Amino acid sequence: MAMPVKAPERLWTAEDLLALGEEARYELIEGRLVPMSPTGSLHGDLVAELTMILRSFVRAYQLGRVLTGEVGFVLRRDPDTVQAADIAFIRADRLPPEGLPFGFFEGAPDLAVEILSPFDRYPDLLRKVSQWLEAGTRLVWVVDPARRTVTAFQFDGTLRLLDESAELDGGDVLPGFRHPVRDLFERGL
Repeated sequence: MAMPVKAPERLWTAEDLLALGEEARYELIEGRLVPMSPTGSLHGDLVAELTMILRSFVRAYQLGRVLTGEVGFVLRRDPDTVQAADIAFIRADRLPPEGLPFGFFEGAPDLAVEILSPFDRYPDLLRKVSQWLEAGTRLVWVVDPARRTVTAFQFDGTLRLLDESAELDGGDVLPGFRHPVRDLFERGL
């Protein structure tokens, strides 16, 4: 008796993912849908705080755009990979002349910020950081609220672990940007 042949798994495209709508919380890794969980309250607070800090700096110096809200970036085609960053920065010279697209941004951001939630698994996080860097992201900040640290991964393969006594800086991605790590975690109302 012949063994049944397994049908090939469907590979999704960035356009298929976009058609699912904003209610569908997925990323796309090499054509496969990967569910994303809702985030917690502290996560949302840190996203809001760091977005405000970055956006103020970027606007003051007209450096580009800061995006938030799990914006999708097409990092690879055929099979497609679309990842979402908690916060992203795109340099002004890389912005499309017609403005930001309604859909996903084609290409990687210059800075991707990932804020850990209790649901994140470290191997998945490292895979995501690697994919950002391989796609051309020049700097990835991983904010860990439980440990009160920020790890800065750079495109050249170096990383720096910043504790509360350190300053977060933008390197050559956001020249002149500096902010005390402690201030991210110690804020009053």
